[in-house]
Amino acid sequence: MVSTLPNPGSINLKPATKAVVEESILAPRFYTTDFDKTASFDLSTQAQEFEAVLTEMKTDYNRHHFVRTEAFQQSWDHIQGEERQAFLDYLERSCVSEFSGFLLFKELSRKLKGRNPVLSEAFSLMARDEARHAGFLNKAMQDFGLSLDLGKLTRNRTYTFFPIDWVIYTVYLSEKIGYWRYILIYRHLQQHPENRCYPLFHYFESWCQDENRHGDIFKVILRSQPQLWNNWASKLWSRFFLLTVFATHSLTVHERSTFYTMLGLDPTAFDADVIRETNNTAARAFPSVLDVDHPQFFPRLHRCSDRNLQIQAIERSSQPKAIKFLRKLPLMAGTLWDLVCIYCTAGRDAEALRTEVC
Repeated sequence: MVSTLPNPGSINLKPATKAVVEESILAPRFYTTDFDKTASFDLSTQAQEFEAVLTEMKTDYNRHHFVRTEAFQQSWDHIQGEERQAFLDYLERSCVSEFSGFLLFKELSRKLKGRNPVLSEAFSLMARDEARHAGFLNKAMQDFGLSLDLGKLTRNRTYTFFPIDWVIYTVYLSEKIGYWRYILIYRHLQQHPENRCYPLFHYFESWCQDENRHGDIFKVILRSQPQLWNNWASKLWSRFFLLTVFATHSLTVHERSTFYTMLGLDPTAFDADVIRETNNTAARAFPSVLDVDHPQFFPRLHRCSDRNLQIQAIERSSQPKAIKFLRKLPLMAGTLWDLVCIYCTAGRDAEALRTEVC
């Protein structure tokens, strides 16, 4: 069982070890934030709800879940070529994302200890889960002859400062969109077991409940802070972060379409399903959400994905940098225009709809 993440510097890794992950606009990032402001958060208006989710976290339903069974003890050499690379890319990105969450939550827990002990405990419990996820994914990568040196990765990455308000919005969304990704893949593979190419997918049903519980904690934190939901600015910020998370998801899914195709999923349909469900879920926490039913929402979003693929193709070409830039410029401008148009479309007043979606 992977109960905690070992000290990154002491992980016994196979020879094929990566200490550097390619930086890109879609790559998971490492964050730091304003710890003093976080410590000052008053959760009293949501005390009952917070205690409920904290109790569920303490129960630790998945403490015996991450056990590598005999199903892993075989060769995976039959997965080759583009599909093998797509699967490794998925494992790598997921591992880095979970490890990034572990580092942020662990540091928040450490900084808040003695100043806001209840919140510190919540972050410690979330760090526990993220550590398990990252460790389990790193073990999966080893099955394919590769592993991440998480210690060196940590030291080599650039840490981005995000105000704690932004962290709350984005982490809430990343946990909830993670839940919907996992559960939709799990349900699909339950109906189509012939596409379950690796035992990891058996774990997704319980795994996604960790994501869901983490999102619930951030929902309680968000609703305890009026500045995050009870003014006009919060409505603008809510829709902005929804758009950034959805755009990133759409670009990533289509950039890595081979992975979803090998599972028997249509990438475009899967992307739309995840976004719709996440938007509906966000309406339970955010004051305003996007109008994903607008007839231009998904066409504009998926045009951005198409342009991103064109940009990637241009970047891989052997042309001079100046020529590449000129070719990419109209594509980037078109993407920016479509995103602005989506953002400027009237959103849905989630406060007014709350009784309908809860």
